[in-house]
Amino acid sequence: MAILRVLLADSRKTLQEIGAEVGLAATSCWNRIKKLEASGVIKRYTVDVNAGKLGYQDSVIVQLTLESHSDETLYEFGRTLAAIPEIQEAYLVSGDYDYYIRIAVRDTRDYERLLREKLYKIPGIRHSQSHFVLRVLKEASAPLI
Repeated sequence: MAILRVLLADSRKTLQEIGAEVGLAATSCWNRIKKLEASGVIKRYTVDVNAGKLGYQDSVIVQLTLESHSDETLYEFGRTLAAIPEIQEAYLVSGDYDYYIRIAVRDTRDYERLLREKLYKIPGIRHSQSHFVLRVLKEASAPLI
């Protein structure tokens, strides 16, 4: 877990730097990282982008309910969501709504445009409710830090 904490904080650290932080030789760190990759614990390496610096100042959480819950409908809905770049995350959930979706937008006008041009053109949406994020209190990719 110590190696994962270091990688989550800065995945560009050298094996020597990681080893110094966790008290292992660079070769041991390399072997453990390779095992984490092979087992699927480490899924990929990526860049954490600040959406606000790209002009996407707001996040909106949208709760959606679909008319139908057939396998085909759920598959097509998921495929369509995946093709909309502004959608950052989408979860099929239990409860009153079927999906929770996090969308990055430039402002309220941009969100209104996205609703009209993309989201509401998806067939089968019965109901939606939107919530603008006022402040992010915590973001983490894993419950380690």
